[in-house]
Amino acid sequence: MSNAEAGETGPSGAGGSVPENGPSGAGRTVEIYDTTLRDGSQLEGISLTVNDKLRIAYQLDWLGVHYIEGGWPGANPKDDEFFERARTELKLATSTFVAFGSTRRVKGRVDEDQTLANLVGAGTSAVCIVGKCWDYHVTEALRTTLDEGVTMVADSIEYLKGKGLEVLFDAEHFFDGYRNNPEYSLRVLEAAATAGADRLVLCDTNGGSLPHDVERIVREVGGYLDTPLGVHLHDDTGCGVANAIAGVIGGAVQVQGTINGYGERTGNCDLVPIIANLTLKMGIETLPPNRLDRLTGVSHTIAELVNFTPSSQQPYVGASAFAHKAGLHTSAISRRPDAYEHVLPEAVGNGTRFLVSEMAGRSTIELKAADLGLDLPPEVLGDVVDTLKKLEYQGYHFEVADASLELLIRGASGWEQDFFVLESFKVNTEHRSGSGARAWNDVAVDMETEATVKLWVGDERIVATGEGNGPVDALHSALAVAVADRYPAFDAIKLTDFKVRVLDTEKGTGAVTRVLIESTNGSSTWTTIGVSENIVEASWQALIDSIIYGLFHVDD
Repeated sequence: MSNAEAGETGPSGAGGSVPENGPSGAGRTVEIYDTTLRDGSQLEGISLTVNDKLRIAYQLDWLGVHYIEGGWPGANPKDDEFFERARTELKLATSTFVAFGSTRRVKGRVDEDQTLANLVGAGTSAVCIVGKCWDYHVTEALRTTLDEGVTMVADSIEYLKGKGLEVLFDAEHFFDGYRNNPEYSLRVLEAAATAGADRLVLCDTNGGSLPHDVERIVREVGGYLDTPLGVHLHDDTGCGVANAIAGVIGGAVQVQGTINGYGERTGNCDLVPIIANLTLKMGIETLPPNRLDRLTGVSHTIAELVNFTPSSQQPYVGASAFAHKAGLHTSAISRRPDAYEHVLPEAVGNGTRFLVSEMAGRSTIELKAADLGLDLPPEVLGDVVDTLKKLEYQGYHFEVADASLELLIRGASGWEQDFFVLESFKVNTEHRSGSGARAWNDVAVDMETEATVKLWVGDERIVATGEGNGPVDALHSALAVAVADRYPAFDAIKLTDFKVRVLDTEKGTGAVTRVLIESTNGSSTWTTIGVSENIVEASWQALIDSIIYGLFHVDD
């Protein structure tokens, strides 16, 4: 990838300084080994189905990582089913599929070890096994001798290599072990290398190492052994990404981690910024050509598949990674994008966003209007800025509600939506004791909500009623009855999230409420906002904006 492709946008190298040579410079390739499906799934709150795992594997292959670790065959029925289905269903174009396991048991025979048998039976061309490299763990956790600890590693790798497999060795607790007893830790690695391991992966299993130690230790080990090294880091000190970069600088040719940093405790090192940093800042090849701009999409898709909200502040791919709020910044960016952006957002599949708030100036609104294809006169720009500042003072928050902001700007340009005009709406919620699903004090409770809307579509007055699970759902149902036949795109608009925040809590139940509604039509997602002392009115504002925005963009 050239420097221009990597994101250098100005004379100062906004895409990052790319060294010409050396351990951190151009000309190197670093393998990306993804363990989201195993180590990542250990994060509290993640529970992947087999279908989820297959879909994530395809996303990783599309991104172009070198290795995809599928899990531990034989560990649980789900992983067994996954590897069984993967044999016939998983057709990878780029990545190598890997089964994970451990060394043989203490004083066991490799040809009788069930874990090794499961690895061979998984049907993958590569396997990764974990073994103890900290003498403390060998004597206290395995309760065996140091000699046996070394032999367990050597025997297992030799056996798997004899089956024609590519073997990666995860040296568990290596950095802690090396600090406490470097002689023993190196002895284990030497045995693994002699047995034929293709990669020796130094693991910071407890996640307590710091970058200067990681770089030093990787460099020292690399000077002792010829087998290529990898690193597997956790983020317990908040240094996971930095440690991975340090490991590469020290000579590692492989980084093991997870997409979005998922993993037990505080997570693994996040492959997303690691890939971007190595490629854009250090000139190191990590993905096949023309794949880097898939990074944002893959990160967000996997977040959805594990049912986690993507982090807006995640480096490179977060929604806020290239978002600019202050008027001074946006004014400068309108002239020179590299003034406040360290790489081209498009290089990683992201984009520049100009947030509109009480800090906004004319340049912010002008840029936002230009994105919409609108050329607002100076006096209109001034009016929009003043209106936004007044609305934000009342509690609106347009930087998180781009759809409502767009409708406001379009309205200022003279556009008027002609889908329908509201005359009135009414919501009735009835609480009934009897046969409901929830019991309170041994009395079943049933809630029923009904909404009626009266509106005009052209010259036709329409009165429609709908029922739903609460006021917003009932209003949405009533709108569907009223206009869905006239606007087929209405049926595709689904509400996916509903957030309520009380803005002035000292007023108690009379406080101003802010409502955010997230909607989708299956291909895009947008957010709208409503603010009122009445939560139903605030919800209606956000709901109507959502529907109008979706209908307006039906052909996008």
